[in-house]
Amino acid sequence: MIALLVNVRPITEDDADAAAQLSGELGYPLAPAAMRARLDALSASADHGVFVACLDGAVVGWIHVAAVLHMQSDPRAEIGGLVVSASVRGRRIGAALVARAEVWAREHGFGSILVRSQVMREDAHRFYLREGYAQTKTSAVFSKAFV
Repeated sequence: MIALLVNVRPITEDDADAAAQLSGELGYPLAPAAMRARLDALSASADHGVFVACLDGAVVGWIHVAAVLHMQSDPRAEIGGLVVSASVRGRRIGAALVARAEVWAREHGFGSILVRSQVMREDAHRFYLREGYAQTKTSAVFSKAFV
């Protein structure tokens, strides 16, 4: 089914509760107050774009895209996160959000966009392949917590 009535727009502080709920669906639970703080920080920088998808006025998805600069590669845009509510998946809402992130990337002068996806997120991998993305690398990710 195609999502004909989806509206994709920049996120606002009023969307923080819904964005936090969706972050939990993505596997990253977050309190609405913490989401508000993150949104404040992200919206203070022109290097980040955050957009929501709405159906009948309700936020049902979000995407975060950012400028990435590394010494070893050309500047690019990177999708930092994408989630669509399980209740409305399969209606091309994710595709609409990705298309908006791609517009943001072009508007900011980037010639490419990258997305990283955990190896276990096979549905996401199929989605990105359908949207014209190519798998270019398999990596291990290492992190270190500072206590």
